[in-house]
Amino acid sequence: MNSFDIESPRIKERLIARNDLAFSFLTQMPIVPGHLLICPIRAVASCEQLTPEEWQAILDLQKHVCQALCKAFDAEGFNFAWNMGENAGQTVPHFHLHVVPRKKGDTGILEYEPRSFLYRPGSRAVSPIEELREIAEEIRKNI
Repeated sequence: MNSFDIESPRIKERLIARNDLAFSFLTQMPIVPGHLLICPIRAVASCEQLTPEEWQAILDLQKHVCQALCKAFDAEGFNFAWNMGENAGQTVPHFHLHVVPRKKGDTGILEYEPRSFLYRPGSRAVSPIEELREIAEEIRKNI
């Protein structure tokens, strides 16, 4: 599958909401019930390719579906995420924002510690300030 097609029967039966530029649908591999994706209708691989209007449409849907997830699943909070690029875990080259409703005692990741699955395996000490200064300077030089 190259992208998420809003007209596809596989997507239509899981469609939650849409507007002129974006749509949301349930993922087929949810972390918890209600885990859904929000995509622009126009297929673009990364968030950098979105127009300001598409970003706004995605954020409008995000607010709308979060309100519904609070009512439907008593959500107390949310995880939002997207992967950008194959090396970052993106498997479908169509930008999509994951919306994961969370509440105490749900069956998803019970301890949220990004370092254990996002940054580096295992624990790592806080970086020394000098290292952070050098990295910050390198990034600023390239802005």
